[in-house]
Amino acid sequence: MPALVVSETMGSEESKELKKKMKKSEKGSSADTLKKSKKTKIDSGSDSEELKKSKKKDKKRKALNLDDDDEDGSSEIVEPSNLIGDDKKKKKKKAKLVENDDDEEKEKEKEKEREKEEDPNALSNFRISVPLREALIAKGIQALFPIQAMTFDAVFDGNDLVGRARTGQGKTLAFVLPILESLTNGPTKASRKTGYGRAPSVLVLLPTRELALQVFADFEVYGRAVGLTSCCLYGNSPMGQQQVQLKRGVDIVVGTPGRVKDHIERGNIDFRSLKFRVLDEVDEMLKIGFVDDVEFILGKVEDASQVQTLLFSATLPSWVKHISSKFLKPDKKTADLVGDEKMKASKNVRHIIIPCSSSARTQLIPDIIRCYSSGGRTIIFTETRGYASELAGLLPGAHALHGEIQQSQREVTLSGFRSGKFLTLVATNVAARGLDIDDVQLIIQCEPPRDVEAYIHRSGRTGRAGNTGVAVMLYDPKKSNISRIERESGVKFEHLSAPQPADVAKAAGKEAAEAVAEISDSVIPAFKAAAEELLHTSELSPAELLAKALAKAAGYSEIKTRSLLSSMENCVTLLLECGRPIFAPSFAYNVLRRFLPEDKVESIKGLTLTADGKGAVFDISADDLDMFLAGKNTQGVNLEVVKELPRLQEKDQARGGRFGGGRGGFSDRRGGGRFSGGRGGRGRGNFGRRW
Repeated sequence: MPALVVSETMGSEESKELKKKMKKSEKGSSADTLKKSKKTKIDSGSDSEELKKSKKKDKKRKALNLDDDDEDGSSEIVEPSNLIGDDKKKKKKKAKLVENDDDEEKEKEKEKEREKEEDPNALSNFRISVPLREALIAKGIQALFPIQAMTFDAVFDGNDLVGRARTGQGKTLAFVLPILESLTNGPTKASRKTGYGRAPSVLVLLPTRELALQVFADFEVYGRAVGLTSCCLYGNSPMGQQQVQLKRGVDIVVGTPGRVKDHIERGNIDFRSLKFRVLDEVDEMLKIGFVDDVEFILGKVEDASQVQTLLFSATLPSWVKHISSKFLKPDKKTADLVGDEKMKASKNVRHIIIPCSSSARTQLIPDIIRCYSSGGRTIIFTETRGYASELAGLLPGAHALHGEIQQSQREVTLSGFRSGKFLTLVATNVAARGLDIDDVQLIIQCEPPRDVEAYIHRSGRTGRAGNTGVAVMLYDPKKSNISRIERESGVKFEHLSAPQPADVAKAAGKEAAEAVAEISDSVIPAFKAAAEELLHTSELSPAELLAKALAKAAGYSEIKTRSLLSSMENCVTLLLECGRPIFAPSFAYNVLRRFLPEDKVESIKGLTLTADGKGAVFDISADDLDMFLAGKNTQGVNLEVVKELPRLQEKDQARGGRFGGGRGGFSDRRGGGRFSGGRGGRGRGNFGRRW
């Protein structure tokens, strides 16, 4: 009970009486005691005020749970005002902290709601565990790509699935993420085998070794975050080492069909615990001869009802439906981001075609790289392995990648390309599928591929993950059908001419100027005298002299001409028009013979008819330009240097159609004649009667 202050002027009897009353009210409240004490006679009037103060202090002490007496037992009052003030501050601070914590939680919830509204594909909106989310964020991934967002819940919830998206849109993580989460935090966690010698829970099949290694790398990175292990099975690598990995036990097996089949036949793989089987780039895998191997492997699963099957690809031809209907459950889900859209190739890629003869490729490709690569990586695709090696040997710093190169060397080559040790890769279709390499700015195809799907996959090596890129395809109009690729892929090509040497020189001049600016000033004294002498003795201006110096630094001693038709250097492209339709090359040659010597007519290269049938373009040597132009406007003939290449007849048009058919060109009135050309079309063609 709090002590009270008693006046020293109070009589002894009164004091005793007061003490008795205090003892009687010991169990009462301090307020009652103070009321009773008021009835006691107090000599000094000021004592009444003192009692009021004591009452207030008593209440404060009670609130603070202070002891009745000091440690020495005296009844002297310790003024608690400071303590009360501090306590109030602490309580206010604590209340404020609690309030702040509540506000912070509310703010976090609001932030999540805002994220969900602003980006529905944010990682926080999916059932992705913290370790896996942190691994994704460490890779710079804050949100799922559309194909990943579309398929995550379907795969996580146990559905079979067919997924299709344009190349470069993240199909790999579309199955990697939900599979890992299902095995560690989802439906398949309880049945997943663990411990030494465990059978795999996941099998992923891919068409090429490079793609298998890339998908394996993703499973390694993200699987490690959730405690799962993987192995990669592919040919031309030690079988024994793979056997050891399988014997020890792995959760995920990634491989090519041939090597996986070998391990099955040797009894190294047990599919009794399999929960997922994935076919990535399924169309390519079935097309290049893995049909039997794939069906053999998928057929080794005893109870398919307990296994999820996932098919992913950028294209899904109709014949893929057979395998999907055979191995996927009837209630399978489909995630198709392409659908019936006409545009099948990447929308982030600029698609360019440039006419070029096969002999001009080695001259043209370095200039295309300089003009379009923006300093990034370039992949050049060829149709044959031999030409890939040949071209890589001709291009400075380039390396080849194809099936005849040893696997160990292929891995070294890809590693060097990824790390930026060299920036130009010359490859066959082995690099066309699935390879995800950062900063591939330019794709060059030396000629149109045999099928449209190959073009889609090749051009898709750039413009990945939301970036932009350029895909340049070289073609010979007389041997190619560009319209078919446009029609079936949905691509609208930019028809451009080859970069002219003057344009390339300008780009080289900028690079040379930047290089000069970076040279240390310490070299100036050594070269200043020669520079001043050159200024005094030359008739050129200082700017002109500097221009020549930059040209020398860039490796230019002269600027040559370049054909717009074949891209050959020291050639000029001319357009011939004669006021009437030109049905066949033979007619154009005969018109030229009217005013040119035979040897000059024979020197013409690559003569091709224009798409409108009114003219013909061809190449001549730059040295013969004056002689050809001398015949301009002779006998109604117009001959001029081409500044922009017109649309040309393609391979199919040249064989038949509006301006004559077959291997012939046109016929005269009798349907035969000297210009009919053997199998010549269908008689006269549209313009036959005029001739």
